[in-house]
Amino acid sequence: MTDGTMAPTQALAANRLLAALPVADLERWRMHLEWIAMPFGQVLYESGSAPSHVVFPTTAIAALLYAMESGASAEIAMVGNEGLVGVSVFMGGGSTPARAVVQCAGHGFRMKAQFLKDEFESCPRVTRLLLRYTQALIAQMAQTALCNRHHSVDQQLCRFLLLCLDRLPGNEMQMTHELISHMLGVRREGVTQSAYKLSEAGLIRYSRGHIHVLDRPGLEVLSCECYAVVTKEHERVFHPA
Repeated sequence: MTDGTMAPTQALAANRLLAALPVADLERWRMHLEWIAMPFGQVLYESGSAPSHVVFPTTAIAALLYAMESGASAEIAMVGNEGLVGVSVFMGGGSTPARAVVQCAGHGFRMKAQFLKDEFESCPRVTRLLLRYTQALIAQMAQTALCNRHHSVDQQLCRFLLLCLDRLPGNEMQMTHELISHMLGVRREGVTQSAYKLSEAGLIRYSRGHIHVLDRPGLEVLSCECYAVVTKEHERVFHPA
């Protein structure tokens, strides 16, 4: 689904990966970036497919999901305004093992996969930036697996909400308990209980699939170390040593 318009100039800076490009490279990319709407639930690509486009979210968030034969699934990473969806395009694998679905509606840019692959192979500056981002994405996947195995649902929920907040323009999100349970790979009842605790503590307000974060520092205190690890890795993308 597209808006049928060229990329709004002011929106380019809303994606941190695009904003990190040198001016000359970004100017070369502009004609290849298409401004799109990203509605909730939209499938950006299926597991095992070779993406025809990559997507740079600005106000939307995409979930990368692994599914089992039973139909159960869990989020292995989320991608928002810090990055792109479709790293398999330039990593040499061709197809992707994960399914990408929009979990928070918004907007973004899409680009033909072949153009990005050509840029990755021909421009060292682009190569370095995309490899740093991919390393951060892999770190997020590893930390998510560790968190889901060793930390409580309360801690996982705090981590999940904080990562969403980092990728959204405000402190509110449309998110049901059922959706969160699918993303975390836990029972819905567990998410409901954890959300109730956070609500009682005055950290969030929840109503009919709408979550309003009232106390972000409080969420950070209750979250496990996984949130800080993931955040630090993503900051290294844009501020390399």
